[in-house]
Amino acid sequence: MNRAKRTEIFSRLRDANPNPTTELRYSSTFELLVAVILSAQATDKGVNKATARLFPAANTPQAILALGEEGLKAHIRTIGLFNSKAKNIMAACRILVDAHGGEVPRERAALEALPGVGRKTANVILNTAFGEPAMAVDTHIFRVANRTRLAVGKTPLAVEQRLLRLVPKAFLQDAHHWLILHGRYVCTARKPRCPECIIADLCEHKHKTPAPNAAAETAARGDEKPARDATS
Repeated sequence: MNRAKRTEIFSRLRDANPNPTTELRYSSTFELLVAVILSAQATDKGVNKATARLFPAANTPQAILALGEEGLKAHIRTIGLFNSKAKNIMAACRILVDAHGGEVPRERAALEALPGVGRKTANVILNTAFGEPAMAVDTHIFRVANRTRLAVGKTPLAVEQRLLRLVPKAFLQDAHHWLILHGRYVCTARKPRCPECIIADLCEHKHKTPAPNAAAETAARGDEKPARDATS
């Protein structure tokens, strides 16, 4: 895919959604950190339900520590892997209080040193809370980048590095959110909604989902071929 196509793709995504952001609900950098830790292998909707109970009771590292691990579990037990997540959050809160004055650090190394925080979570914090042009490659971004040929890579890190290099600078700050939302609601895993896609004519995916009428006509001719998509 060439630069002109990439520029047009992000221009259209920006026109459709000028101010994209995460669907996790938070009111501070610390709340965002906790929500992102909880979001691993969980939906944003499920996390928001849990944090709606948790944050009114405790929304600072000190308050979480005062709540205690069992108290924390009581608020987040609807989230998958809540036992290990509670343990990580408690340990992260202790480090934040002891080493960072209760504040979430802005440096990648310090973020990744927190239990429960890997590269993807650190990228979310750097991008969403601190305005850094970071790229948190989750399953949605990985799929969209490979499927459209926007940035092809065999691993999340490879896709991240290519996106950081290839996305035009004017779009880099918000590209993370546009791609996640596009993958979540349009370029879905099992059956991408190509007829509804605003970048379908720019996408280089070879097995686009046909419009309903086109699919019926193809089936009637008896020459419909099963789609194959290794990225879904």
